[in-house]
Order: sequence, then C-alpha cells, then structure tokens
Amino acid sequence: MSKKGKTFLDQKNKVEPGKRYALKEAVELVLSTARVKFDETVDAAIRLGVNPRHADQMVRGSVVLPNGLGKDVRVLVFAKGDKEKEALDAGADYTGSDDLIEKIKGGWLEFDRVVATPDMMGSVGKLGKILGPRGLMPNPKVGTVTFNVGSAVNEMKAGKVEFRVERAGIVHSPVGKVSFGVDKLYENVLALLETIIKIKPASSKGTYLRSISLSTTMGPGVKIDPLDVRNLLR
Repeated sequence: MSKKGKTFLDQKNKVEPGKRYALKEAVELVLSTARVKFDETVDAAIRLGVNPRHADQMVRGSVVLPNGLGKDVRVLVFAKGDKEKEALDAGADYTGSDDLIEKIKGGWLEFDRVVATPDMMGSVGKLGKILGPRGLMPNPKVGTVTFNVGSAVNEMKAGKVEFRVERAGIVHSPVGKVSFGVDKLYENVLALLETIIKIKPASSKGTYLRSISLSTTMGPGVKIDPLDVRNLLR
C-alpha cells in the first residue's frame, strides 16, 4: 500500500472527517489546503440522484462561470465564408473546414474546445471517434453547434464550461484557480450548482443533490452541505 506524503496528510488533517461545510466555509478550507508552488485548479464533484442509463435522466449542460477558469482556452471553429471570419473576429484560434478535418485525422489536437456551424456537422461527424472520447465533439445541447459562432467563441474565452453526468451519477467540473481567492471561487461554484439544479430532470425522484465536494489538484476533498446550497439559491 502506498504511503501518503507528509504535506498531503497535513492538508487532510485540516478537514474534519464526515463533516459537511457551508459553501463559503468549504471554499476557504479548500484554499487553505493549497500547498504546492503552482497555481492549482479547483474542481467540483457533484453526485446527483439520477440514473444516467435512462435517457430522460441524463444531466448535461454548460455554464459561463462569472470569473472564468483562469486559463487561455484554445478554440477551434469549423465554419465557412462569413462565419469563418466572424469566428476569427471573436478571437477563435483556428478556423476552417475540410482542411482542419484532415489535419485532425492526421493526429493534430492542439485545441481545447470545438464549435461547428450546423452545415458543417455532416463532415465533422467523421471525427466522432477522435473528438468524442475527448469530450470535444460539438453538440447543439451545449451550444457548440450553432450559426452564432462569434457568441460561442466569446463565451468559451470568457470561461464557459460544459458538464455531463458520468455513469456513477457524478458531475465533475473545474471551477477556477487557487489564485482566484475565496469570493471569485465562491461565485463560480454557486453559478455551476445553480445551473445543475435548474436542469434537474423531471423524472428524477428523491434527493437530487446528494453530495458535493471541492478539492484542489493536489489536495483532499472538502464536502459541502447541499442544504446550505439550496438555501443560498432560494
């Protein structure tokens, strides 16, 4: 059995086992566990009362975090003509059509997010086996298949994140960087949770928000009291 490092154990000892903290307190505690030299990402893990094997209980969506993600997002847009120019004017890093498709088939993946106009999806669909497993395939449900490419690029550059419930009923999503501080991270987490609550499937019965946890890249998880979150969002 591998042994945990002294730093990790020191961090973990700050977190009371089994306790569910108020959201603001949890954010403060998570930041206090950050001990490494690089600017760690803060991640949220939300366990939902849904069964993703049922199509009507699939939770999937996107949210523009009010304070962004703290990193430069490389956006690729599949478009032609005026829409290609619109994407470039909005700050897209790469635009094109068949040329980009062939480049990706050849193994090029130097981008973080993908947008496509609806008329391009017949060709982009050929990249399903490459983009799909990486979570990069454009999808109209999260606004990445659209003719409003300028708006889509602006949102991604501003910190739009996509999320999707996994088989175990858990949503994982980054919510910012340690350097953001308490207030900005608090606002980002609250925005993510508000969006997830808004898209609760009608067929989901019982407790929807079952557990919420925050952690830094190298730190222990800190549990959040779902009741506190519900009270904040009322």
